[in-house]
Amino acid sequence: LLAIALKRQGKNVGILDADITGASIPRMFGITARPFGSETGLLPVVSQSGIEVMSMNLLLPQEESAVIWRAPLLSKAITQFWTDVVWGKLDYLLIDLPPGTADAPLTVMQSIPITGVIYVSTPQGLVEMIVKKAVDMAQKMEKPILGIVENMSYFTAPETNKKYEIFGASKGESLAQSAQAPLLGQIPIDPELARLCDNGDIEHYSGESIALLGKALATALKNDINNP
Repeated sequence: LLAIALKRQGKNVGILDADITGASIPRMFGITARPFGSETGLLPVVSQSGIEVMSMNLLLPQEESAVIWRAPLLSKAITQFWTDVVWGKLDYLLIDLPPGTADAPLTVMQSIPITGVIYVSTPQGLVEMIVKKAVDMAQKMEKPILGIVENMSYFTAPETNKKYEIFGASKGESLAQSAQAPLLGQIPIDPELARLCDNGDIEHYSGESIALLGKALATALKNDINNP
């Protein structure tokens, strides 16, 4: 959704799927084509709206095939997705990471010149604890935190338009304060979004939350540029 929000602002965007063992980006974007090589490197696959994507699932014989690798191979794959892929002229490259503070985020923070980190949380206290560990990791490695996104924040009943906090009271604001970063958005539980992801049509999502997320993200990126 972050990539789609940026693309709708007219930006050139790419997604590096660094969740090697649990890659899901191609399925959400409905991408089935395989990347092919050129003289300069591997070319990413382009989505319907023009977002460049590179993911391990695009290289597997079947999307359900398991990647059973130890940490050094996972780290090497992530690094090669950065060094050996011809990304072209992008305004933003988003790197999708698995949760936690293991080898994947460590590799990205040490090997790729990232300009900022955005953390995704949910209202549960256990998830908040895990995200705080990741925030602590970024702070210790002196990486700027651009903002927090709270996913599955609430559900709105279509019959009454009443909001229900299915997973408990929102912790987005408090988490953003502890991270010293803005709360970029609160994504609701939306069956339509789930359907579009399953069908490979996430780029067709038009919920109000993505418009608000796009505006907040643009502000955060602008502030980051003005305060390097």
